[in-house]
Amino acid sequence: MTLTSAVQVSRRIAEIGREGWDACASNPAYAANPFTSFDFLDIAEASGCAVERQGWGPQHLSIEDEAGRVAAVMPLYLKSHSQGEYIFDHAWADAYERVGGAYYPKLLSAAPFTPATGPRLLVRPDVDADEARRILLGGAVALTERYEASSLHINFPLPDEWDWLGGQGLAQRQGQQYHWLNAGYASFEDFLGALSSGRRKTIRRERRDAQAEVEIVCLTGADITEDHWDAFFAFYMDTGSRKWGRPYLNRLFFSLLGERMADRVLLVMARRHGRWIAGALNLIGDDCLYGRNWGCIEDIPFLHFELCYYQAIEWAIGRGLARVEAGAQGQHKIARGYLPAPVRSAHFIVDPRLNAAVADFCRREREAVQGEMEWLSDEYSPFREGDGPTGD
Repeated sequence: MTLTSAVQVSRRIAEIGREGWDACASNPAYAANPFTSFDFLDIAEASGCAVERQGWGPQHLSIEDEAGRVAAVMPLYLKSHSQGEYIFDHAWADAYERVGGAYYPKLLSAAPFTPATGPRLLVRPDVDADEARRILLGGAVALTERYEASSLHINFPLPDEWDWLGGQGLAQRQGQQYHWLNAGYASFEDFLGALSSGRRKTIRRERRDAQAEVEIVCLTGADITEDHWDAFFAFYMDTGSRKWGRPYLNRLFFSLLGERMADRVLLVMARRHGRWIAGALNLIGDDCLYGRNWGCIEDIPFLHFELCYYQAIEWAIGRGLARVEAGAQGQHKIARGYLPAPVRSAHFIVDPRLNAAVADFCRREREAVQGEMEWLSDEYSPFREGDGPTGD
């Protein structure tokens, strides 16, 4: 399959189109990821969340084969800040600007507002992946010159993409999240059976207390209505405003998500005395349930753990999913069966001085993160010895 060397830049994903984009995003070499689907990325733009005026200027890359069909794509944004990324480079920006550099704008390849690993260099199955990746990466690096951007960042790529990017000279950074892995459990009780007796008792008590005065409902597909989204948006705004000041997503985003991706949404809602009081939003992948947002308007002990962690585990077991990714941060997740797991990013800095400093920092940080992950797993694992799951 011959590829054209010309890289096309699209200011809206709609310019590439669903058929061409999803022909690359649905490559069976990587399990279907809802956050790199055409619909999710288009919803982020159509709702006004991931657009220029919000500091997310789409610059999506695509290349074609000799027949003019889309052969590979790369989600890409010109950023004027570092918000909504979950790979934190604020210290790099501060250091560079203190010596007279301009860190913004920068280029970012990621799923907006989403700390979930997924493909970033998406190649159609019948296309040579290595050649397509080289062309896409070359196009992204060329854009740093066109826009006088300081850098190119590729956040939460797949492990094999991360290895490949390192081979191309990009600095490799590693962080950690907490993921639940399915060791073939037949039920939630089966999962509890793999835990230490103390953790089993604690989780049963937390679930009992959380469920004492509320009704919990799991909704997906056509069962999700605008009334549910109204309630969830109120939870999201309340929690988001308290945590980081300005939530990233608007009300239209959730309506479009329900309209176009309802079958890939799991909304876990809690009702008390006939009134919705809390909810957790998850997206469904081929092999993973991705926890995204949570919010509440009443404080019920352990309800956060129930809706975000235990209901997600129970739902994933019932559908045979391999894992649950519960989002960024949170060592408290370990006690609930979510163990440390690596997440990755790769970075190209135009200024060789900053690039050398970033590469050295990433090397030392990788060693520290790996050591911390091993220590946390050894010291705080809730599983009985020999019963814990194994993973990446």
